[in-house]
Amino acid sequence: MDEDHFLRIEREEREGSRHYVVHLLDPKFSVELTPDGGAPDKIGRGVIRRVRVPNSWAGDYGQYARLLTAAQDFFAQSFAEPEPKAVTRRLGL
Repeated sequence: MDEDHFLRIEREEREGSRHYVVHLLDPKFSVELTPDGGAPDKIGRGVIRRVRVPNSWAGDYGQYARLLTAAQDFFAQSFAEPEPKAVTRRLGL
């Protein structure tokens, strides 16, 4: 699964921050996750709070599992240390 197809959105609210991972290509869906406080890094792969999927997904559990796993992996990677600017400029990123 290509991680370029995902976007993480973080919203600050009175109760704390909310994190959403959105799949940008078809099938479009969003997942609300919270960092896993029990993980060694206090973020982990995230705990799924809410999933919003199109009605056309009814019954395709294999597709659910693959994309939700990829969304959780993307969530964990999105908190990683960013690449230094010299590396991103050299690679044209």
